[in-house]
Amino acid sequence: MKIYTRTGDAGETGLFDGTRVPKDAARVAAYGDVDELNAVLGLALAFVREDDDLRPCLLTIQRDLFTVGAQLADPSARVEAKRGAKAAFTEDKVSQLEEWIDRFEAQLQPLRQFILPGGSKGGATLHLARTVGRRAERRIVALSHEVEIDPLILRYVNRLSDFLFVAARLENLHRRHEEIPW
Repeated sequence: MKIYTRTGDAGETGLFDGTRVPKDAARVAAYGDVDELNAVLGLALAFVREDDDLRPCLLTIQRDLFTVGAQLADPSARVEAKRGAKAAFTEDKVSQLEEWIDRFEAQLQPLRQFILPGGSKGGATLHLARTVGRRAERRIVALSHEVEIDPLILRYVNRLSDFLFVAARLENLHRRHEEIPW
């Protein structure tokens, strides 16, 4: 099978249920931003130490983002019916993020002021991931005004940016990069 299909040459793409939509449709923009976030997390993983507690979290999040993207690209909910648990999105995904946030935040100094994004390569990339995640969240919210979106997905992407902020701070702490106050 070739990587190119030529079916998108006229500016349309296919959704999981076979529907053809413009590539700039709100649904495509939403799952495109989720895909971009996943790629930025892949970049962050290139910088995070191999023995770091963040690595398994980031890998789990990457898998979760594939599930989010699949649900957004599937207006008929056929993927979940076909793939079962692998394509399902459950409350425990949000709870897991909250547990990680609490665990990692306990290792950090409390914030008393805003900080500038940056620091180590991994920390700066995680800050970038946070902003891409917020954009993806805005796109998903915009899409939710047009079509029904699983509320768990909205909660997950909201909590995810909080996690990524804490992860960026933790990575900078591990790399001994001081936070720069605003």
